[in-house]
Amino acid sequence: MLALNEVAARRAVRGLPGGPRTESPMVANDPVSRADEPARLTQLASCAGCAAKAGADVLAQVLSHLSNLQNGHHPNLLVGLSAPDDATVYKLSDEQAVVLTVDFFAPLVDDPYEYGAIAAANAISDVYAMGAEAVLALNIAGFPASLPSQTVAGILRGGADKVSEAGAIVAGGHTIIDEEPKYGLCVMGLVHPDRILTKAGARPGDAVYLTKPLGTGLITTAAKFDEAAPEHLQAAIESMTTLNRHPSHIVRETAHAMTDVTGYSILGHAYEMADAGQVSIRFTQSALPLLPGALDYAFKGITTGGGARNRNYLDGKVEVSPKVTEEMRHILYDPQTSGGLLFALSPESIADTESAFERAGLPLWRVGEVHKGWGVTVVP
Repeated sequence: MLALNEVAARRAVRGLPGGPRTESPMVANDPVSRADEPARLTQLASCAGCAAKAGADVLAQVLSHLSNLQNGHHPNLLVGLSAPDDATVYKLSDEQAVVLTVDFFAPLVDDPYEYGAIAAANAISDVYAMGAEAVLALNIAGFPASLPSQTVAGILRGGADKVSEAGAIVAGGHTIIDEEPKYGLCVMGLVHPDRILTKAGARPGDAVYLTKPLGTGLITTAAKFDEAAPEHLQAAIESMTTLNRHPSHIVRETAHAMTDVTGYSILGHAYEMADAGQVSIRFTQSALPLLPGALDYAFKGITTGGGARNRNYLDGKVEVSPKVTEEMRHILYDPQTSGGLLFALSPESIADTESAFERAGLPLWRVGEVHKGWGVTVVP
């Protein structure tokens, strides 16, 4: 994790307090006055970030009809609702397939630029989870009519700059009036049809890795109620604004299965991988990386509605050792926003992959293994 002075320097370069904002062709380049901005963007959100994600059980019910319509009728639809994944994939030719995803949510931080950057990184991540490269994005947004234009400009600039960092282009979008602010992206990527990574494919004997620490839901919720230490919130923001692009580059040729960890928690997304591959994934709790302060806020009783929904949905699908504390369980079910990549790797690829991450200066944690069986287990 970066030192606080490094974080402050990066914030200054990005145009946050302490330095000029970078320019974006999507919004006016007038100076951004913070005097007209609402004091707390997060106070306008009833449920923020990926914690607002609809429950997996509800989605399965409402999407069943669409899934039936797709089955067998669209041979070029390589990934769709019949086997839900992080994005849909449509084959254009023998050499190219298009990857399409959409994601948006209400503010989970108060700075407009950071909110836009987090939402953009989160949306683009689905493309990286499929082993693809992002090329084009459209804004999707809803803002209160009373929200100052400078605030809206800051959100859009944060998103556009993050898309540019990903090597893609924001080409337009659609905005409506909404009393609760919402922002995100529809993202298009490209991938070779034979190189698509999905949640299926994990094999017994594989090692399971994670590329970002856990705890964003607990920390941002604590911050909303003024209970988070500034350095803890800053570490979470730095994690959430980090693209999953380069980790995806390293593992896309060797991973057997991959997803990104977002609103359904580390356990929920692992269950999707286990279910898709008809295997069992076992986590070692002590190996899971945590953001600074995450466990502290769990001890203080900070919880999220998304965490409760995840726990209810995963009842009977996940087995957590009784030796795992209740505070740690809060983190295991915590909805993440713009979390890391979770992937399964064969034993033969471990050494080269770990070395590649080390050479690139990228964090990587080995957090579990794949076994025969079904579901997800957590041991101390």
